[in-house]
Amino acid sequence: MKEATFLTAEEVAQRYGINRATVYRWVAMGTIPKPVRVGGRTSRFLREELDAHDARQAAERWAAK
Repeated sequence: MKEATFLTAEEVAQRYGINRATVYRWVAMGTIPKPVRVGGRTSRFLREELDAHDARQAAERWAAK
């Protein structure tokens, strides 16, 4: 089984070309998957969840055409 890859909010912001505040706004809106707690008050985003989410979004765009 493949080991999970965790991303910080800053890395997610770079991935989408947005700022860190927008990352959390998108989470609140349900635009991207929520981060997971990795200990104490630390949260990280799972790269695999973001990849799957992006793939679903792309498939929906292509299906709509």
